[in-house]
Amino acid sequence: MIQLKNIVQTSLPALILAMISIQSVAQEEPTYSKDIAPILQEKCASCHNPEGIGPMPLQNYSQVKPFAALIHDRTSKRIMPPWHVDTGIGIQSFKNDASLSEAQIDKIEAWVLAGAPEGNPSELPEPIDFPSGAEWQLGEQLGPPDLIIKSSPYDVIANGQDQWWQPSVPFEGLNDERFLRAAEFKPSYPLGKKVVHHGHAVLVPEGGGRSVALARYGVGKSWEIFPDGTGMRVPANGNIAWNLHYFPVGAEGADDVVEVGLWFYPEGQTPEKETIGEAMFRVDGLKGMARGQDIVIPPHGYQVLQGTHRLDAPAVIHSYRPHLHMRGKVMTMEAIYPDGKKEVLSQVNNYDHNWQIAYIYEDDVKPILPTGTILQFTSVFDNTANNPINPDPEQWVVFGRRGVDEMSHAWVGITYIDEEQYVQTVAERRVQQETLRIQ
Repeated sequence: MIQLKNIVQTSLPALILAMISIQSVAQEEPTYSKDIAPILQEKCASCHNPEGIGPMPLQNYSQVKPFAALIHDRTSKRIMPPWHVDTGIGIQSFKNDASLSEAQIDKIEAWVLAGAPEGNPSELPEPIDFPSGAEWQLGEQLGPPDLIIKSSPYDVIANGQDQWWQPSVPFEGLNDERFLRAAEFKPSYPLGKKVVHHGHAVLVPEGGGRSVALARYGVGKSWEIFPDGTGMRVPANGNIAWNLHYFPVGAEGADDVVEVGLWFYPEGQTPEKETIGEAMFRVDGLKGMARGQDIVIPPHGYQVLQGTHRLDAPAVIHSYRPHLHMRGKVMTMEAIYPDGKKEVLSQVNNYDHNWQIAYIYEDDVKPILPTGTILQFTSVFDNTANNPINPDPEQWVVFGRRGVDEMSHAWVGITYIDEEQYVQTVAERRVQQETLRIQ
């Protein structure tokens, strides 16, 4: 009896501490309303809503709860949200960063392990009304487009190989040359959003001259806003050369039309800097070779390609968008400066052909490159069974436009400037950095 009393007396403090600990853990368990809903609303719901391209809506607890385990799996493996930049090297500050932080991933995991509790609905964030897929995504920010151009109708097939639609349409609606401020590529809704994989709308000026890429599109990149004081020169007359890549998904539709919305600077206004928008920097088919002649990937094998480009004028880089196909896994963009210094600007180390994301740099980290800088791009192809979207690792893979073939280039949002603007831009960056340091 005395022994039992001693045991209870010695165990009681430990028991109390354990109960307090259990209560504390229970209080700290994340809930959907307080902890998970804000994450999903910020990072997921723009696609996962009834009007979005996500396969299911994730806007309330009843929608989310059945997919809790799947959400944990996809977020813990960084499959979702789609964001493929290597977080260990290069620039890490982006205007459109869709990735989850480690803390957010851990919170989702803790919530799922706790049984995915709902919590108190009064703690939910204010709901967001996302624009329909039929609306202009930039409309809320910029208002309706100043001008809308349309492709010729195309009859979408239900099944088959990749399809290309390349009509030429007269460019109408401008009386005089203008400077473009922003552009948005809008496939039809809902079918076009599912079948238009990527595309281009290029203005070929009347009477010749340099063509102007008004808009470029990929799943994950539908619009572009140029930095303040920067615009693209657009002539008043010409033809739009459309290049639309359709990928059949089991649904057909007649007379599918793609639209591009254009927003201009006011008439007569010339921005300080003139940009060419996204420019192609090839990795394949350089040094006198035919396009893609150097792509030969063996079955169950790998290939590495490297392409270099010298800048003949100073430049500011706004964005980086690798373009590979199903065997592409890595693309690195490096700068080799005239003094020999070498720097990795960005590396996409988990490329997925299903997403054509433009990684848009924050203003205070955009690369400012002097004349003579070498931009070096390195691509890695994975034709093994370890590549989850490899359609057939038994095949030799060569260059081609189809997704099952390969190509390698980067779309780089770049503005070339003169030497005086370069000096001014570098000085402004130093002021920015000093201001941030003081803050």
